[in-house]
Amino acid sequence: MSVRLKLTLTYAGFLMLAGALLLAAVWVFLLRYVPERALIVPGDTTNHAVFPVRSNLLRVFGPRAAAVLAFLLVFGLAGGWILAGRMLAPLTRIADATRMATNGSLSHRIRLPGRNDEFRELADAFDTMLARLEAHVAEQRRFAANASHELRTPLAISKTLLDVARTDPNHDTGEIIDRLHAVNTRAIDLTEALLLLSRADQRSFTREHVDLSLIAEEATETLLPLAEKRGVTIKTCGDITPTIGSQALLLQLTLNLVHNAIVHNLPEQGAVQVNTSVRSKTAVLTVENTGEKLSPQLASTLTEPFQRGTERIHTDHAGVGLGLAIVKTITHAHDGTLTLNPRPAGGICITVELPAITPHTDR
Repeated sequence: MSVRLKLTLTYAGFLMLAGALLLAAVWVFLLRYVPERALIVPGDTTNHAVFPVRSNLLRVFGPRAAAVLAFLLVFGLAGGWILAGRMLAPLTRIADATRMATNGSLSHRIRLPGRNDEFRELADAFDTMLARLEAHVAEQRRFAANASHELRTPLAISKTLLDVARTDPNHDTGEIIDRLHAVNTRAIDLTEALLLLSRADQRSFTREHVDLSLIAEEATETLLPLAEKRGVTIKTCGDITPTIGSQALLLQLTLNLVHNAIVHNLPEQGAVQVNTSVRSKTAVLTVENTGEKLSPQLASTLTEPFQRGTERIHTDHAGVGLGLAIVKTITHAHDGTLTLNPRPAGGICITVELPAITPHTDR
């Protein structure tokens, strides 16, 4: 049976039960005290009234009670059917929206009108879920298209180099091998970046107590040779900045930020400033660099996969376009926020805010 029919039978059953209890109460508290026969006092000529007896009342009361119960049954079924339909109408709209979402239409919204009751809360929650799912699917499709395009480029270059080596045996094989090695290295770096992005997005990591200040120092020491090669000065400062998360992922986040700050900098006398601090129960990591002026509109798109603020850099340290996308994913996986603010003098200031913890003190 459908839920509507079950509710209808339930309403009708309760109504019949209430009617039967009411009639039973009439019998218990009224009819049972009516005498079975009239009491007539001999010689009393003053009382000429008609005395009701139980048998006469039952003969009159029985058909009327049956008629009332029949009316309650019909009224309960009809009224229950209508009432159940009105109550289940929001669920019908939610079911229709679910079927449309199952068929691939994620743009449909329920927008249930009326008072703010349980059905309204359920519909609003379902609309919110559909909006997030639609945005997530759109982002995944865009990411898949960009990843396919980025991976197709090194594969096409490798195929071209192999065709050249096969058709021209006299060509310098050492040069072809070097170019193949560079292309293959880039493809491997891109694949590893995609895997890291997927791992961070799934939050499949172990959380532990980490210090952002130590991570910042390790990242700057690792990238110091690159900074010296490009003539960029790195400064690191900050107090102990405890938080909870993955040591490896947070180190990768910091490495990506510092690497981008070094590579996308002034050609000469560039500078990178890395700061860590704790403010209002938040662990803050700030990476600031000099460089070209960026508009706020362009800065807001830098965290999208395969988006670059400047032209592609053809060096040994060229990225794959996923640096800030990985930073954004790792930040969200740690329940943090990522903010990008262009500097008026040029360059950008990137701030990562993570939940802070109170360090334990020995007593």
